Amino acid sequence: MKEGCPVCRILGEYEESEINTILYEHVNDPTVRVKFKESLGLCTYHAWKTLKTAYSNPLLGPLGVAIIYEHMLSTYIKILESWEKVKEGECFLCLLVEEKEKDTVEAITEKIEELLPVYESSEAILCKRHHEMIDSILRKKNPQSAERLRKVQLEKLKKLRERMNSFINKFDYKALERPTREEVSSLPMTIEALKGLENGATLRKKERKKRTRGVLLWR
Repeated sequence: MKEGCPVCRILGEYEESEINTILYEHVNDPTVRVKFKESLGLCTYHAWKTLKTAYSNPLLGPLGVAIIYEHMLSTYIKILESWEKVKEGECFLCLLVEEKEKDTVEAITEKIEELLPVYESSEAILCKRHHEMIDSILRKKNPQSAERLRKVQLEKLKKLRERMNSFINKFDYKALERPTREEVSSLPMTIEALKGLENGATLRKKERKKRTRGVLLWR
């Protein structure tokens, strides 16, 4: 396992794969176009990520994204001309990533006995969100494995804290050594361990919180 949260890494790769599939194969696909139209394109995060992916790949370029969003712009203009209310549904790519997250977490819990030793000996550290999701399932199905995972997680986090402290101490003017690669990487790894990596699943979680707060304030 690589450094960082393995679930976040899987979701990131899945997200990239889906974006590439859309741009390579589904720009003019009527079914996919309907999904785009329902949400007036993708969410802000995925819209910009799609454009960045297109520009970063010389085999793609911006044409596919331009074709999709010309259609979305035309749709928006027609709505305004008709005085209808603009209805913006949920980003279908966010929905796909959230479903992938659930499947990945469930798959990990089912194979936890064989995955735990691999995880323990690796540089990977589950982010807070994904450790909590896995732990929640394991506490009901396999409490012993949940406790083992908690202990492994604690040990990994404590080692990460040691690296962070060493990184900080080497900024002291009396320090004779420069930070090592492992110590430098401890900063982004700590942020990832606490906050994870942003993807469609985390964005949907934020949106649900906003909607819930909105309902509570309204009441």
